[in-house]
Amino acid sequence: MSPTTRRMPAEWEPHTRTWLAFPPANETFGSEGSDSLAAARQSWSEVARRIAGYEPVTLVAPTGLADTARALAGPAVQVIELALDDAWMRDIGPTFVATEGQLTAIDWTFNGWGGQDWASWDRDRLIAGAVAAQAGVSAESTELVNEGGGFHVDGSGTVLLTETVQLDPGRNPDWTKPQVEREIHTRLGTTKAIWLPRGLTADYERFGTRGHVDIVATFTPTGAVAVHHQADPAHPDHPVSAELIALLRGSTDAAGRPLEIVEVPAPTADHDGRPSDYSYINHYVGNGFVIVGLCDDPADAEAVELLGRLYPGRTIETVDGRGIFAFGGGVHCITQQQPRL
Repeated sequence: MSPTTRRMPAEWEPHTRTWLAFPPANETFGSEGSDSLAAARQSWSEVARRIAGYEPVTLVAPTGLADTARALAGPAVQVIELALDDAWMRDIGPTFVATEGQLTAIDWTFNGWGGQDWASWDRDRLIAGAVAAQAGVSAESTELVNEGGGFHVDGSGTVLLTETVQLDPGRNPDWTKPQVEREIHTRLGTTKAIWLPRGLTADYERFGTRGHVDIVATFTPTGAVAVHHQADPAHPDHPVSAELIALLRGSTDAAGRPLEIVEVPAPTADHDGRPSDYSYINHYVGNGFVIVGLCDDPADAEAVELLGRLYPGRTIETVDGRGIFAFGGGVHCITQQQPRL
């Protein structure tokens, strides 16, 4: 398969719909009837409702919970039932690519973010194929363990990856970096990989992903790369973000052009008294909108202003991001775009 025959569209290109998953009872969200699970379902449903004002949305509810999901998400959101372990559709869902004018769904191997002891994935490892079937799109499986939050593309040949994700011994212990690159390029149609050495510090805690790029850096339609900037010298991510910004400033894209970097300030919010990895980089881009989670933080206003400049012509929709980040991810982590070709 030649990379020239396929391309993963950039997230800001037109969508047919957005896919989300409704939180089930589990170790992450809490037991059925708990306040924490109810809060998660409210937060996920709010995102689904907002997006439905711009493009079709399908919310995948755990078996037997379609009515509960409909009641919270509202009539504009389509709800279907599939067996679920968790609700991070970015990671468990398919990656849609254009192959010679047809949509193909890449079904990465999923093993609970590197086989973490709290994760279950007997159901979630099947979700990408099931979503592809619901979308009427053929699925293409790969043995590479990968998640949608673990990479970003610019739609023009460049992909961002993280060494502690794709090269994680818990994910791909027998894969070399060149082998991973070849497989990524084959599946996404990219030609240039930019490897980050690591992600944000809190992402290596118990419920973290071990370095997903979608809370660190993202391409934008202006050509600039938006990067998480932690200005507080006392924060453990201060040296991390400085290293990543320097690496990206010294990198070029698939066409050989130097990357333009826009530093997006980190919110000062902590999580249960510990430094957090809350990030405005973890936003989602759709048809005419950008949706971002805010933190009731002094940096909120600057982040919204920067996103407005990075995505000209789009409405910036805001939600309370703390209700999602508290469970280990952000708005981008719970959404998955289906491109319109």
